[in-house]
Amino acid sequence: MLDQNMKTQLKAYLDNLKSDVHLVLSLDDSDTAQKLHGLATDIASLNDKVKVFEDAAASARKPIMQVVNPEKQTALGFAGLPMGHEFTSLVLALLHSGGHPIKLEPEVIEQIANLEGEMNFEVFISLSCQNCPDVVQALNMMAAINPNVKMTMIDGAAFQDEVTERNIMAVPSVYLNGEHFASGRISLSEILKKVDSGAEAKQAAALNDKAPYEVLVVGGGPAGASAAIYAARKGIRTGVVAERFGGQVMDTMGIENFISVKETEGPKLAMALEEHVKDYDVDIMAEQKAANIVRAEKTEDGYIHVELDSGVTLKSRSVILSTGARWREMNVPGEQEYRNKGVAYCPHCDGPLFKGKKVAVIGGGNSGIEAAIDLAGLVEHVTVLEFADTLRADKVLVDKANSMSNVTIIKQAQSTEVIGDGTRVTALNYTDRATGDEKQIELAGIFVQIGLVPNSEFLKDSGVALSERGEIEVSAKGETSVPGIFAAGDVTTVPYKQIIIAMGEGSKASLGAFDHLIRTPAPQTNQQEVA
Repeated sequence: MLDQNMKTQLKAYLDNLKSDVHLVLSLDDSDTAQKLHGLATDIASLNDKVKVFEDAAASARKPIMQVVNPEKQTALGFAGLPMGHEFTSLVLALLHSGGHPIKLEPEVIEQIANLEGEMNFEVFISLSCQNCPDVVQALNMMAAINPNVKMTMIDGAAFQDEVTERNIMAVPSVYLNGEHFASGRISLSEILKKVDSGAEAKQAAALNDKAPYEVLVVGGGPAGASAAIYAARKGIRTGVVAERFGGQVMDTMGIENFISVKETEGPKLAMALEEHVKDYDVDIMAEQKAANIVRAEKTEDGYIHVELDSGVTLKSRSVILSTGARWREMNVPGEQEYRNKGVAYCPHCDGPLFKGKKVAVIGGGNSGIEAAIDLAGLVEHVTVLEFADTLRADKVLVDKANSMSNVTIIKQAQSTEVIGDGTRVTALNYTDRATGDEKQIELAGIFVQIGLVPNSEFLKDSGVALSERGEIEVSAKGETSVPGIFAAGDVTTVPYKQIIIAMGEGSKASLGAFDHLIRTPAPQTNQQEVA
């Protein structure tokens, strides 16, 4: 099942096992079951601490492999074949079940260990989903720490009947004790907030007690990471507050134009960004969303205040806004009602759930045509709808799409309404802009790929000047219209939304903020505190 190169790498990892790990197989007569058996056998051949057992009664769901610590009685299940993006999840499950230290803060491990009550998590994934492993690995760590927590990863492509029965149309989809718990990426911190009622209040209290920063970066994407590193290297107190580290990079599949790195994937780059930032003395506050900014001259203490959705207020002498952008929505009736019920924004993540079905892609730019090409290998038919009378995608992509027999491209098509049966998408209405005719396409899924919207709504009362498109207006040094507040990346008016450009803009804004600090006296309250 595993080639020699993978075996060699995996054996090196398994040398870290400190206790026995049992791979308990419950199989059927499917091809997936045979491959799962082969995978388990290969793993067991690499380390004497790993043993394989077959037990048909261990699970009603088949085929499945449970990674069990026989001493602690922890169990981490993999229903389907954990390859692709989920192979890393399997490797970590083996290590954590075998006693290798889990890379979490001691207080988080203690919080998980103290959770009470039986929690049976199920996560439906697709093997091509780059977001799914984060959720699987977070829940696996909980299950490896606390025997009361059980966890099963379920490959939706291998368990289509369950996907249909539960009406799952987006991954990852998380269930707790049989009830829907969450859809889309959810972090360990967010999971703990939902299952531990006191966690959020404790976290908010801790954040409110933070001392003022000299540079506070809002946003954890490429621009934010770059800004934080440049600030920390100056030896000044630096903080990063972000909804998720990596930002939109986490939703990017292939990256081939990041200079000096021939090819990588978004989640890998995001992880590298976070690890690089953690090499410095930077206070990272994840899963926190900015709600408002109050400029220094309007506060009593002379600091800029960053107010968060959680009710927390952080203070800083300077702020760098790098909140990035998000996928633009169609803004038509039915879109929100059927979001994650057929309306999707990530073809790599959710495409496998529409295998053999008809889908549409909204948008004829590079993202839209690339999505159509990827989906064409999975679904029955793809219809691309482009508002303009020409496609904006590169010619090589358009030629590729036109060569595929199950791809149809319709230009001058204005989407008007998403139609569904109350539980899932069944059709899409659009207007032919050339004739004015109203038309309908019967389909099961709609993938929206029509550009980006800057994440700047929280700035509406801040005094920070925005363009007509909602982008933050910045100078050549990353300065905004408000002294002490800088901005960088996709949220700004800087053209060409590229990862490498965002990184450069982040470092530039950070240098601009440092220049501001050395030329501006600190608030009197800060001088008294230092004294």
